[in-house]
Amino acid sequence: MMHLEHLNLVVRDMDKALAFYGAAFPHWQVRGGGRQNWYGTERNWLHFGDDYHYLTLNDSGKGENRDLSSNQVGLAHFAFVTHNLDALISRMHAAGFEPSKGAQSTYRSNAYFIDADGFEVEFVQYHSDLPSQRNHYE
Repeated sequence: MMHLEHLNLVVRDMDKALAFYGAAFPHWQVRGGGRQNWYGTERNWLHFGDDYHYLTLNDSGKGENRDLSSNQVGLAHFAFVTHNLDALISRMHAAGFEPSKGAQSTYRSNAYFIDADGFEVEFVQYHSDLPSQRNHYE
């Protein structure tokens, strides 16, 4: 059995990244961090998460993220499962973030948000525990 432990993201502004991910995951906290030289660039890093999953955030990012409407190679989006999508959307809205798109079907609802650095993050709520239904596409 395997599971995803963490994602490592390079961001421009750590505070903006923490505002976004803190609204999405209010139960997460900064687990630790430090400063490092990454190929000649001094940058701060931190782990933001719980005891089992986290995001590594590295500041001093340069440039723009990939155009999400293109077929350019790169990360398209990453997704998290939530048990209450409406509550997540409300938290994000209260923090100043609006969904970029969403979808609803019989067995799942999705909302997508774009963070301050252009990463698209999907949040999905499943309406069934049966894999055959959760993985059914209408």
